[in-house]
Amino acid sequence: MKGEETVWSGWFLEMRVAPWGSAGRWEYVKRVGGIEAAVILALTCTREIILVEQYRPPLGKSCIELPAGLVGDETKGESTFTSARRELLEETGYEAAHWESIGEFASSPGMVGEIFHLYRATGLTRTGPGGGTASEGITPHVVPLADLPAFLESARARGCAIDTRLLIGLGLLAHPAPA
Repeated sequence: MKGEETVWSGWFLEMRVAPWGSAGRWEYVKRVGGIEAAVILALTCTREIILVEQYRPPLGKSCIELPAGLVGDETKGESTFTSARRELLEETGYEAAHWESIGEFASSPGMVGEIFHLYRATGLTRTGPGGGTASEGITPHVVPLADLPAFLESARARGCAIDTRLLIGLGLLAHPAPA
């Protein structure tokens, strides 16, 4: 964007300012190098959703989320699909026989320049323990879709934040796919 400037840059994020409106400015955050993310909506054949719980420093608490990760953070040039497959196995211990790209989405477009690619993964087989890398402290959860609202309420009662992308899971309950 013309007139945009980076006012701070770290290892993963940079703070930018761009002209906006009549003599105004817009402040936002972007990932260094334009790195994107892959997010996985993983569903078992018995109508369970695979979730992860991880401590998130910006929130100061754990968060219940769909499995996800950065694209190309470990292997430069990695595709979003390859990243999604890697992250699903790493974080949850599951591999999927069937993958569907749902699309590209913006996380919080008024504040963050992050794009994520959403995939639906089905035909799941547990082949590993999950939990992410040693430093991530990820706990996988397998939750029946019918129990998702109660699970999220219980997580809130324990002090967890809930990622907005879980609205997708709640949407599946309100509008289940035809059999």
